[in-house]
Amino acid sequence: MATIAESLARWAVEHEPDPADLDLARRSLLDTAAVALAARDHPLTRIAAELPDAARWAAAGHVLDFDDLHIESTTHISVVIVPAVLATGGDARAYLAGAGVMARWGAALGWSHYSAGWHATCTAGAPAAAVAAGVAMGLTAPQLATAMALAVPAAGGVQQAFGTHGKSLQVGFAAQAGVRAARLARAGATADPAALEAWAELVGATGTPDLGGPAVPGGLAIKVFPCCYAMQRPIAALREIKDQIAGEVAAVRVRTPRATVTPLLHDRPDTGLEGKFSLPYAVSTALLDDYPDFAAFTDEAVRRDDAQRLLRRVELATSEGADGLLAGQVEIEVDHAGPVLRVAMGDPPGAPSRPPTEDELRDKLTACGADVPGLLAGADWAGVRALLSAELPGTGTIRTEEAIR
Repeated sequence: MATIAESLARWAVEHEPDPADLDLARRSLLDTAAVALAARDHPLTRIAAELPDAARWAAAGHVLDFDDLHIESTTHISVVIVPAVLATGGDARAYLAGAGVMARWGAALGWSHYSAGWHATCTAGAPAAAVAAGVAMGLTAPQLATAMALAVPAAGGVQQAFGTHGKSLQVGFAAQAGVRAARLARAGATADPAALEAWAELVGATGTPDLGGPAVPGGLAIKVFPCCYAMQRPIAALREIKDQIAGEVAAVRVRTPRATVTPLLHDRPDTGLEGKFSLPYAVSTALLDDYPDFAAFTDEAVRRDDAQRLLRRVELATSEGADGLLAGQVEIEVDHAGPVLRVAMGDPPGAPSRPPTEDELRDKLTACGADVPGLLAGADWAGVRALLSAELPGTGTIRTEEAIR
């Protein structure tokens, strides 16, 4: 009987993309490139300049927390897979192979894996990046299975890193680990493909990959606000009623399934990064800012007296129920000078059920400071690789994979 790694590797080699798959790959390339470029001047991007290409580009693409998300696996697929593909000269087919494996493997790891505190973007991402890089290099299915096994030692990352540079760096490490594993497999390294499922059992995986459906089952959620996906829904809901608020807000009561706030670790954020993982700050920025953009998630914005005062007036009540960041719906009540305001929301804008239009995607690229006409006109993989190489250059200080190129 084939191992999980062997089954996923065979799927990756045999999958034939259809037009919908290719459209998703194009959107993912644009979204990831734009968000990485928006982080040109972020302190972490300068720190990560010492890392190899895949790690550097992935860290830059994740530090603003504006990159896409696969709901079923609770993983940020493109920020791992796009850099791995670009670093190895791949294209849409390599992206879809890696993205499809990451979606399926992440879903098989299950919500219990994520809710236990693992950063599934990394644990599912390292083996999937090995597939993406391996397909870009022309590896066979057996070689891809070996590469996945070789990526197991790097399949780590914990949610305790959320709100620090560690979150983005461990995503970068996952992308680079995949590239390294694929290169080792190409060079002839051996590994037992069963290592993947042995590791999965150790970390509490609950399922097996479903090899049916499109390249990325369920599609990808595109973020509208540059913060954790768990904050997208409450922010969007409050924006629907904020114009009706009169006078000072006395209290904001949020009721939501417990699972939907799992990654929101910071009730009293003090930095911009902590603010990206804070339900109380989601309320503050939704009510105080015209639009919660990059400026809303700086240290200065989070430390505003108005924001700090308001976030202390947020009351959270959670309920049991379905798992996942979009489980059930969020229900919010706002006490103010007028009658109590109430709003509820299921899927927020940008969710797979509410995908962005071409104009909305263009607006996001513009907000990221990308060269929108050039990026939209020439969104080929080689062109984006050249763009990131020019705009996010590395120093070459840390080159751990040199010996196996």
